[in-house]
Amino acid sequence: MKKRRLFFRIFSGLVLIFIIVTVFNSLMVKSKQPSPKPTDIVIDEGKAVQHLSQAITFKTVSYQERSKFDFTEFTKFISFLEESYPAVHDELELEKIHEYALIYKWKGSDSSKNPIGLTSHYDVVPVLEGTEENWEHSPFSGTVENGKIWGRGTLDDKIGVIGILEAVEFLVNDGFEPARDVYIMFGFDEEIGGDEGALEIVNTLKERGITFDFVLDEGGAIVENMVPGVDQPVGVVGISEKGSATAELSIEGSGGHSSQPKNQTNIGRIASAIAKLEDTQFKGDLRGPGEDLFEYVAPEMSFAMKYVFANKIIFEPIIEQILLQQPATAALIRTTIAPTIFQAGEQYNALPEKATAIINHRLMPGDSLEEVKTFIEDTIEEDAITVTITGSEASKVSSINGWEFKSIQQAARNVYNNAVIAPYLMFAGSDAKHYDSISKNTYRFLPVQITSEDLNRMHGTNEHISKDNFINAIKFYAEIIKNSNR
Repeated sequence: MKKRRLFFRIFSGLVLIFIIVTVFNSLMVKSKQPSPKPTDIVIDEGKAVQHLSQAITFKTVSYQERSKFDFTEFTKFISFLEESYPAVHDELELEKIHEYALIYKWKGSDSSKNPIGLTSHYDVVPVLEGTEENWEHSPFSGTVENGKIWGRGTLDDKIGVIGILEAVEFLVNDGFEPARDVYIMFGFDEEIGGDEGALEIVNTLKERGITFDFVLDEGGAIVENMVPGVDQPVGVVGISEKGSATAELSIEGSGGHSSQPKNQTNIGRIASAIAKLEDTQFKGDLRGPGEDLFEYVAPEMSFAMKYVFANKIIFEPIIEQILLQQPATAALIRTTIAPTIFQAGEQYNALPEKATAIINHRLMPGDSLEEVKTFIEDTIEEDAITVTITGSEASKVSSINGWEFKSIQQAARNVYNNAVIAPYLMFAGSDAKHYDSISKNTYRFLPVQITSEDLNRMHGTNEHISKDNFINAIKFYAEIIKNSNR
């Protein structure tokens, strides 16, 4: 009986210590958000909206087959920029790479400082054939109605091009002079990889020995209801983007008549391999940019959620299991597996002699192509299936501790005072990856406040942006230039 009481006291004491320590950890969590300094920038809103509306009317469409490009539209768009932004073209040096990629250089007063770069792209994806009638306003009309601007590129990414130029035009006319060089860089083929746009810009600047302290491209946005337990909208700044790899699984063997099939056909063996991969999956691990995201949003959470994340070392397995329940959060902590193409057979009564499956993987930072290939082979355990893999690994992870990230965070808070600004891992690709080789840091952020429905419109039907969002994007770009030159 005495031993029982002693054990109970020891156990109770340990529980009490556990509660005290974990609650203390929660109370010690401090906000990582800088105090906003509300912007005093005043934009000619009517003129700016008119410019974005006009920009949408140019059909600068990127096609996988480059022969389909209508470069007369690209030429007209560049002429439109030159006419619309006279102060920019008077003050900044403009260089054209491959005729359509644009580099603007704004000379700073202190040559000892590394430059910064703002980049965007003015090409857009095609409108899916047969969906034109589903648009409330024609996709290249640039219609302005009920406080919204409609058309392809309002979100991805003519808003970035026009937003940056509006900001620079304002600053030049306002008498602002940068301390460091500011480069403005616009690609024209980002939607198909950026090989002749951003990559050639990078190659040109690399030859000149240019190194940026940071480059800011499109990417994450300020999204409402993004993080459970956080009431404010959360603005996510991509500090890395996942790699993209294509794995091909193929098998060859005797075909034959479908009336006498073997127990396992080529189709069956590939299907079984895919099933094993989907059942196994890569291990989830809350690390890197995904971990950084929660470090920044945890202080803004309700106490229950803050308690869990403040004591992550204890609750990490539980957190990971919760994150793995939803595709969006699962992709934040593991390399993903997405079978996208299956090819086999030509005749309904003939067994195919060959079967092939294509699987798209989005790689976490730190996961190599070779490691992914090994994982596939070890998981499927099928010597007859040949596995080949091509693609790219994740981009480098940029710093969140220096003035560079803090400048972006401050500029966003100055415009969106109530938003929580945090780092994250971007799942999609962007031109930013090309700039990794000439920039100490590359960040990915589109300074607009949107909903999850808006995100689906980026490459879809009824793409549009509110006028308020567009004006706020201009203010952000002006703020980031000013912050980076202090």
